[in-house]
Amino acid sequence: MDISVIILNWNTAALLEKCLHSLYCPQPDLAMEVLVVDNASEDGSAAMVRRRFPQARLIVNKRNLGFGAGNNVAIPQTRGRYVLFLNSDTVVTPGALVTMVRCADSQPDIGILGPKLLNSDGSLQYSCRHYPTLGAGFFRNTPLGRLFPKNRFATDYLMQDWDHTTQRDVDWVSGAALMIRREVLDQIGGFDEDFYFYCEDVDLCWRASHIAPWRVTYFPDAVIYHHIGKSSDKVPTRMTYEFHRSMYLFYKKHYAASTPLPVRPLIPVGIGMRAVGQMTRYRVNYWLRRLRGQERPRRKGLKGKS
Repeated sequence: MDISVIILNWNTAALLEKCLHSLYCPQPDLAMEVLVVDNASEDGSAAMVRRRFPQARLIVNKRNLGFGAGNNVAIPQTRGRYVLFLNSDTVVTPGALVTMVRCADSQPDIGILGPKLLNSDGSLQYSCRHYPTLGAGFFRNTPLGRLFPKNRFATDYLMQDWDHTTQRDVDWVSGAALMIRREVLDQIGGFDEDFYFYCEDVDLCWRASHIAPWRVTYFPDAVIYHHIGKSSDKVPTRMTYEFHRSMYLFYKKHYAASTPLPVRPLIPVGIGMRAVGQMTRYRVNYWLRRLRGQERPRRKGLKGKS
């Protein structure tokens, strides 16, 4: 088996159907299996998979396990030389998976490979990045960042000074479409389940490159469309909380030991203030839209990530 594709889904039945259609188009010279992990969806996703794609293996979680743990459930059932973690809100272009496997086969020191991701309108998605820094935290998606949109901290974090047209080793690639070599999984394990939502991909790439080390590579010859945030956009306040919680967990796990002692107490305070600011902005905008009749009441809870 060349590649095992794991798709974690939560309430994106229509998008999942398109994703599976794109996978099951003719894939010459590729032995592939597809596993769909449904994270307690309520929109008939599991029934759609059973009805429309019986060749896919379906795993239905009775409760939500989070992004990392949900994907990890399927790993022991895979047989491929490579495992591709793929979001349900993606569309794989013809030949993309074959090209990824051939690239990794030709460069056996590549442990993790990420394709070029495009937004729905065909524009580039910054899916490979440098590791997060304090500067990026202060200037990305914050009032400071809006005041200084071309600041070097956010530009460097997103690698915007590069055209993304050539293969390149990077710090990390997006978990929306992340292919990992079987040997790497055997060596470092799957996702760290302490990260319920966000930063699992950053942590996985960190462990692959620091523990082994393996190369983490961006490969633009393979193209996948990613309709970003179709699940997480349903619960932006909770999403913001989980994002900042994961930021702190990543800092604590990988950065805290090298941070000067006087600075360490300031990090959680800064992350907390950033989270409160973003959640407040979401709630204010939400109620303004409600008052104008532009928004329906949101569902409570967070079931998964896509």
